[in-house]
Amino acid sequence: MKIIVINGPNLNMLGIREPEKYGSTTLMEIEKELYAYSFELGIDIETFQSNSEGAIIDKIQQALNNVDGILINPGGYTHTSIAIRDAISSVNLPCVEVHMTNIHAREEFRQKSLLAPVCIGQITGFGKNSYKLGLKALSEYVKG
Repeated sequence: MKIIVINGPNLNMLGIREPEKYGSTTLMEIEKELYAYSFELGIDIETFQSNSEGAIIDKIQQALNNVDGILINPGGYTHTSIAIRDAISSVNLPCVEVHMTNIHAREEFRQKSLLAPVCIGQITGFGKNSYKLGLKALSEYVKG
């Protein structure tokens, strides 16, 4: 089983950006932990981060026939990108949306996800552990 982990804009700034909300762990450290955890789960992962909506869409489209599922933290595109939503919908792969903070307890404009309706689930508010929880849930879903 292979899962792609996609991170959107500004997640490359984890560890620096608003540590009171996101903690001091960098994206590279989160990815390292995810690779170790994926080994425990017996699955293969690939990680990708971009600040560009088009690059994220390209990566989602490239996932078709190459991976079994998508784990995505779309960052700010959660609330604005119909194009990423359409890309997820078009590849017809199980997708789990993750967020480190609880988007439903934040500013009103952050509380609605345009991607949630085309994802099998959403995990929010568990900091860096949101990724592990999402990966576990997605792998269990794919296994059936």
